Amino acid sequence: MNVLKFGGSSVANATTIENVIEIIKEQSREKALFVVVSAMGGITDLLLKAGEEASTNNENYKNTLAEIEKRHLDTVKALIPVINQSAIISKVKAQLNTLESLCEGVYLLSELSDKTAAVIASFGEMLSSYIITEAAKVKELDITFKDSREVIVKTDSTKIAIDYKETNTKILSFHKENTHRICLFPGFVAKTQDGEPTTLGRGGSDFTAAILAAAIDAEQLQIWTDVSGMYTANPKLVKQAKPVSHISYQEAMELSHFGAKVIYPPTIHPVLDKDIPIVIKNTFKPLDKGTAITRKVDQRQKPVTGITHIDNIAIISLEGSGMVGIPGFSKRLFEALFLDNINVILITQASSEHSICLAIESVDAEKAKSILDRTFEFEISKKKLNPVKIENEVAIVALVGDNMYHHQGLSGKMFSTLGKNNVNIRAIAQGASEKNISVVIEEKDIKKALNILHERFFEVKTKQLNLFITGVGNVGSKLLSQLEQQNKYLKEKLRLKIRVVGLSNSRKMAFDEKGIDLNSWEKFLVDGEPANAEQFFKTAQEMNLRNSIFVDNTANPDIAKIYKHYLAESMAVVTCNKIACADEYTNYEELQSLSRKFSASFLYETNVGAGLPIIDTLNNLIASGDNVHKIQAVLSGSLNFVFNNYKKGVTFHEIVKQAQQEGYTEPDPKIDLSGIDVARKILILARESGKIMELEDIENDSFLPQDCLDTTTVEDFLNSVKEHENHFGKILEDAEQKQCRLKYVAQYEDGNAKVGLQHIPVDHPFYNLEGSDNIVLFYTDRYPKQPLIVKGAGAGADVTASGIFADIIRIGKK
Repeated sequence: MNVLKFGGSSVANATTIENVIEIIKEQSREKALFVVVSAMGGITDLLLKAGEEASTNNENYKNTLAEIEKRHLDTVKALIPVINQSAIISKVKAQLNTLESLCEGVYLLSELSDKTAAVIASFGEMLSSYIITEAAKVKELDITFKDSREVIVKTDSTKIAIDYKETNTKILSFHKENTHRICLFPGFVAKTQDGEPTTLGRGGSDFTAAILAAAIDAEQLQIWTDVSGMYTANPKLVKQAKPVSHISYQEAMELSHFGAKVIYPPTIHPVLDKDIPIVIKNTFKPLDKGTAITRKVDQRQKPVTGITHIDNIAIISLEGSGMVGIPGFSKRLFEALFLDNINVILITQASSEHSICLAIESVDAEKAKSILDRTFEFEISKKKLNPVKIENEVAIVALVGDNMYHHQGLSGKMFSTLGKNNVNIRAIAQGASEKNISVVIEEKDIKKALNILHERFFEVKTKQLNLFITGVGNVGSKLLSQLEQQNKYLKEKLRLKIRVVGLSNSRKMAFDEKGIDLNSWEKFLVDGEPANAEQFFKTAQEMNLRNSIFVDNTANPDIAKIYKHYLAESMAVVTCNKIACADEYTNYEELQSLSRKFSASFLYETNVGAGLPIIDTLNNLIASGDNVHKIQAVLSGSLNFVFNNYKKGVTFHEIVKQAQQEGYTEPDPKIDLSGIDVARKILILARESGKIMELEDIENDSFLPQDCLDTTTVEDFLNSVKEHENHFGKILEDAEQKQCRLKYVAQYEDGNAKVGLQHIPVDHPFYNLEGSDNIVLFYTDRYPKQPLIVKGAGAGADVTASGIFADIIRIGKK
């Protein structure tokens, strides 16, 4: 014989009840059944609401009762043929009239006792079980109804304490007398030894089913709900969560205690001693395998079975020297809470005995503080203890698994994974059995914590990155195109899932936590809200997604100022914007320090050589113990393009315009031609080499006339370039007469740096540098005469975008 229990979502309306009847019908063909049902979904809350409203003389309780009546009568009319409805509706209305009389009494007395509240709450199960029984009879099932209050006996109306001797006797007596294939019981309800109506508390219908199963030695207890078993994490918060096919009783108790709502802890105890398997099944997908819960589980590889959490928690902290070495202190503490019926969920105490921390439900926090302040009033008055502290808006997250004690370093992996994503741990608890590691975190971090831990312990082959991208011009649009193009490759080869969840240009910004469709990002952005760099950061902060990366494809100084806020939130920063790293040294060092402190990558390879690994090469040299003595470089792909293409028959203005149109220059080409861009690049390399240097320390020998430098708009600058063609022609003529090429060279040597246009002779390594290529020569201890050379394309939207892409992948592979 099997016992089946159907929850509120399974019997929420006529359609779902028909599904339940079909499941019962199919299963009854093989075995006789005891079936337990909850109240229709949401009805218990409405019943309690009606009682509370009546107790406060709020006449809205009548509307609430009317809603309850409508739902039940509508269900009867949908399930029962008209010819059979009259008697059933009469009985339902009779129960509803009794409920109304109870609520009217509560209204007149302005009082709602625990006993009365229990009676009011019980109407949900009594109504649903009667309606479902009658609907099953219409389907010609061999079914009878049995009131659970006639067989389940509690020792006390205020506690979940079952008189198992009397209860089991009554159940077995009924079982022997029952001649029907199916017997249906209302869940949740019971009576005391004195015959008073009462309930079994939260999860009471599960408990009813477990008591019945244990009493009759059922072959199996099935819990039918709206999910396909117990999951590796809450599937509403972790989309990648998967059902667990088989877990142990111990794991189920740990998971259910820490918030897994599929099953409640008391359910497991009655069946555990009898070794009766529990199976969690999905009413809406009955063919799904579900989760089997037994004493032993076959050997499995993963150490962690599931990740669960409890929200709406508060931390109660008590500390002071008056606790140290004092026998009986903990007894006084826990006894005081016990006497006021406050449940302690988690406990942690420092080895010095100087402090103790308790996690309780947040609704009990103020009450607990008052009790403990009163209990330890003397110690607090003598300054031996500090007044009790409350920290609200926290939650508990727990790793659970029978196999955890076989694996070393799980705690370290858990803590480091949370730390890398700026999830602060407020308290830690671990049982000696090592089957549960629990941490207290801020409530706002629940979703992120669950996802990163699930990714760490269940999705090790795939890592999800969430990008917030600002700047979708030449470089930004190319980056989005590359991300879309490489999406499949990244998943299959690198096990990276990259989602763009935020986009911004100078006018609009838009967000989508599920990921923006990169085939239609332009339209998505057009429909966004007005752009604001500060608000963009705040939204990214509020979304609080794991593995977040801020990508800056602009040259905007205001955006560069916000990097520190992202890093302080443990969000990585990838940028081609040179302004931050070329800012005052104190700001540069602050960003480096924040990156280290909050384990947030700060990558800017494209600041110097677009897609070339110049900074990476330099960092590797220094990290391996080499010393840099001299750097010579052509670091501007745009200037190299300009001077490689400037020749007789073509004006300097025409070449600059071409470089601008082909995306080799910044939007304002004066930034490139003035040499400030190259100066910033050599400054960054000097700083990466370990030199403390400011931008003004770099000698800049500009080839532009002062008139060009004094312009304030792009149009004025280009017009000024056109007016000074003779000046540029003279520069070209001087180089040709010396049989040299013009290259804008940056040099760092002996702590000094300079940039400027130079005549490069035919035997120089820079002479044959073509197109928009860059080249860097590193002279070091290991490369004193023949330098280490990095050479390649150093400008262009595609190349720069690929460099940013490479930095993103570098973060993903960490």
